[in-house]
Order: sequence, then structure tokens, then C-alpha cells
Amino acid sequence: MTSSQTPSSVDHTHIREWLGEQSKKLGFDGLRITDTHLGVASERLNEWLAEGRHGQMEYMARHAQLRSDPSLLVPSTVRVICVTMNYLSPTIDFDSEWQRLADPTQAVVSVYARGRDYHKVMRNRLQEFAQMIERQIGSFGYRVFTDSAPLMEVELARKAGLGWRGKHTLLLNQQSGSTFFLGEILVDVPLPIDQEVESHCGTCQACIDICPTQAITAPYQLDARRCISYLTIENPDAIPVEFRRSMGNRIYGCDDCQLICPWNKFAQRTALPDFAERHGLGKASLLELWSWTESQFEKRHEGSAIRRIGYSRWRRNLAVALGNALASGVEQGGIRDALSAALDSADPLVVEHIEWALGQPV
Repeated sequence: MTSSQTPSSVDHTHIREWLGEQSKKLGFDGLRITDTHLGVASERLNEWLAEGRHGQMEYMARHAQLRSDPSLLVPSTVRVICVTMNYLSPTIDFDSEWQRLADPTQAVVSVYARGRDYHKVMRNRLQEFAQMIERQIGSFGYRVFTDSAPLMEVELARKAGLGWRGKHTLLLNQQSGSTFFLGEILVDVPLPIDQEVESHCGTCQACIDICPTQAITAPYQLDARRCISYLTIENPDAIPVEFRRSMGNRIYGCDDCQLICPWNKFAQRTALPDFAERHGLGKASLLELWSWTESQFEKRHEGSAIRRIGYSRWRRNLAVALGNALASGVEQGGIRDALSAALDSADPLVVEHIEWALGQPV
């Protein structure tokens, strides 16, 4: 293969081997290829949307047709190169994560969000990968994605053979559990297609049983409106009162269904420094993060996915967690005083949650 080749003249079997080799050099941990036909997955998506389980994620419904067929999103697409990238930092210990969840004074941020924004990391490397492919086979049509467009990423990755869909709806595989990001390159080159893999969840339903808000309503069925990840990140409004106590000290996302999953005993550690914890987010207390000013929030979350929710939602989430700390009998460091002192300068959304927190029975 040389740079003078065109996609139509390439030996697709050899290019498939080359893709796997090059992807690892760029930090990707898995690569598989599938076509654009999603079958019954599109019907299930439409049923899920019709039931309103997407909550206020209106973009899900707005682009439902595009999600059902990648070739509608990027015309001429015939294959999807799907990749994974592990994000679990070597410093993460699942036992320690459970201990933090049990300590109402601690602030728990979902593991994936403690480092650099994965959108940027994945997109840059996918773009570099696509350019490497172009140098190898000649000009071809492509577009890169990572959680940034109306694509059914988990379904495409499942169909490509990168894993199976767990009962919590996340992708699982035998080599690395579920602690990885997904990315895609839509291409107009008819590369060889990889085979799907069998599910290995069996009768286990640990993820369903552990969910704090019972958001996994049945195997493979998630009601986003109940999910703490949705409530603390995507939801722009007040957190429904019925879910506030269940949030505990989770202030950005929720990892319970992954922490409990038996397959994550095989979770692989990343060597990429981008996903290392920043600003002590794996050890910070609620009061420490509550003390951050808006400018500190913006500065310390620069380049982080957390910055996207904005200071108001950040404070909203913290207020709920501080209220839960009070309800557990904790008054360490003056939580009640810290909440009360913030009332005068808080916006209406945060005020409502502070007042709720202060009103929690001890």
C-alpha cells in the first residue's frame, strides 16, 4: 500500500490489519468495523422517545431519524470504524470509590469526568487517525465523531463487535469491562465488517439492583429522567424532590452501575495523562467545592467536561449533596452556615436547592 493508491484499489484485508496497528499507536484500545444498518435498534429508540424517557434532551428526538441511519448523517457512508479508549486512571480504586460514596462529607464526581474533556481528546486523535488513513490509501470521504452528533454509538459499537450491551445499557466487553469512551469514523470505503459478540451478562442484574433511583426500569431499559447522571448534568432545571435524597453526595454523574458490575474487575488502566484526575476531584470534600467562586469554577474546569454544566448547576448539585450531609447528621465544618451564607448572592435555581437543604430533618 502506498500513498498513491486510491480507496478502490486498496487491498481491504491488509488495510484492516494496518488500521488495528495504527489505532493502538494513537492510544485507542479497540477497533472494529461495521456497516450502517441498525435494524430494530432504531425502532427501540423511537419507542423510548415516545415514552418520554429522554427527559429534556430534546436533541434526541429532534435528530431521531439521523440516529437511525448514519448514511443520512453523512451521505455516501458505507462503513463505521468504531474505536474504544480506556479512561480509568491508575489512581482509581473501586473500593475507595465505595468508601467515598459512604462518607456524606465527600464530593463524588463520576470517574470519567475527573480529567480532561474526553470529547477533545477523542476527536483530536480520531481526526489524526483519519488523516493517517488518507495518507495511506488516498483521498476518501470521512467524518469523525465522539458523543458529538446524532449517532447510536453504543449500538454501532455493539454491532461492530466491540462488546455487548449490558443491562444498564452501557457497552461491556470481556477485556476491559465498561470503563472506556467510544468514537467513530464514518467512511465511504467498503472495508471488511467484523462480527458481533455474544452477551455475557447471564442472570446477573447487579446494575439494576444498585441504581439509587431505580433508573434501570428493566434489563436494557433506562429512564433518563430518573438517572442521576441526567439529573446532575443534562437537566437544566430543579432536581425533582423525590430524587434528591437518593443522590447522596453524587454531584456530577453516577458510577454505581459500573462500580458494581462484575466485568469491571477486568477494567483496564489508561496510560494517557489526559484522563488523570485534576484539581483533587477524586478527594475533594463538599465544602471545599462549595467554596469555589464562579471564576475558580471556570478556571479549574477549563478543558473539562464539567465546565459545560455551568456554575449554577454545579452549585445546585452541591446544595443537594450538602443537604443530604445535614440529613445524615453531619455538621462538620459548618455546612449549615456555609449554605446560609450563600443565599443572598445565589440565583433562584440555587436558592431553591439551598432552602431545601437547610430544611432537611437531622
